[in-house]
This record gives sequence, structure tokens and C-alpha cells, in this order.
Amino acid sequence: MSRGAQRVQLTRAYVLHQRPFRDSSLIVEVFAREHGRMTLFARAARGPRSRFALLQPFRALLLSWSGRGEAPTLTGAENAGAPPLLPAAQLMSAFYLNELLLKLVTRHDPHPQLFDQYEATLGLLGQPLPADASLRQFEARLLEFIGYGLNLVAEADTGRPVREAAFYHFQPGVHGVVIAEPGSAGAIGGGVLQRLAQGAGFESDAELRQVRTLMRAALDHCLEGRELHTRTVARSLLNYPRRERTG
Repeated sequence: MSRGAQRVQLTRAYVLHQRPFRDSSLIVEVFAREHGRMTLFARAARGPRSRFALLQPFRALLLSWSGRGEAPTLTGAENAGAPPLLPAAQLMSAFYLNELLLKLVTRHDPHPQLFDQYEATLGLLGQPLPADASLRQFEARLLEFIGYGLNLVAEADTGRPVREAAFYHFQPGVHGVVIAEPGSAGAIGGGVLQRLAQGAGFESDAELRQVRTLMRAALDHCLEGRELHTRTVARSLLNYPRRERTG
């Protein structure tokens, strides 16, 4: 659908993805706090001397654009803060966040709270801490903000409050949980569900594995069969044979 003329000045945004267009231009996917996910056309943007050389992922930017249609023209880009300091070990996790936004967030649908969650998660990935807990909380908040929130506080079939000492299975069709036998495949502790709902931390690697299983099922249901490239790359890296050191 064609969009009317717009002129936006210096709005906070992040680059999610970019691809070359013709000789020197770029088509840039961005996530802007007040405008949501957008596609922008950046003329003469390739090359180290370009005024758009700072269009890099995970860098907070102030972007300006103007024009009609689905891909207005980028007219300005400035740093909105210090460049990010993401450790190499966390780059795959950060690209995973970007791919989730690209696959699940509708264009031109503002999500300022989700933007703030994304920005906060990038900050956590920059710290010397394991990434799992931050990623799981982002996944849960993402589903909530786009209208697929998980009901983690009540049993889907009975309506009773989730009990800390009980175990549950996630039901993708209703985005809720039902009672399960302790130790059964995919069972998630009620206390784990409560902490996930509250945005609290988790107490062990076993709890994180339970949450990962839950969020994987919920995201796969929303993705409707679409593969996440970052998952494929991560699996390939895990399975890549390591050479034995010699000498």
C-alpha cells in the first residue's frame, strides 16, 4: 500500500539489515522508536567516505528521511551515542535479535516499548554475562508487544493460577500452559514460568533450558515454518569440526 509524503528529522533508530542496490546505494531495514520497522533507500551510501558509512548494526543512530511510498529516502544519519562494545562472542545473539524483529514485527507499526527493550538487551549483551537470560526475556516481551503474549500466570484449561511447585507443558495454539507430569519431556516448572512472567532472573542452567524450550515452541508457532538464519548458522558453528592443535 502506498504511503503519503513524509519528512522525519533525527529520530532514534537502529539498522537491522542492509543490502546493496545498483552501483552505490543501499536498501536499509531500520527499527525506529517512534515509527517502527521501516525500509529506507540510501543513495550513494556505499564506501568509506560516504556520509552514511555509520549505518552499521547495533549502533544507536539519529536518522532523517523524506519521500513517499514504502521506502522513503534517507537524508541524514548521526550517531546517537558512543559506538557499541559488543564482544565477538555476543554478535550472533545480537544478530538473532535483529532477525526476530525483521521476521515478526510489521512494518510501520510503532513499538516504543519494544524498541526500549531491544536497546536494553543490546546493553546487556555488551556486559560480561551469559546471554541466555537476556535473550529469553527479550523473546517473551517481543511476543507480548506484537500481540502474541504468553499466558504464564494461569493454566490454559482450568484458569487456575500457575503453581510454583507444579510442572507444565506449553500449548502453542492457545499460547498457554497445561499441567504436566514432573520430569516429562518439555516440562517447565511453575516457578520458572512465574519468573519469566515477572521479568525476573533464573536460578540455574536447567531453568534456562526449560525457558529456551518454551520460547522456541512459542516463536516457531509465530514464525509459521519460516527458518531463522541465525539459528542455522549457530548450529553449523556448533557442529563445525575443530582442528587438533599441533606443535
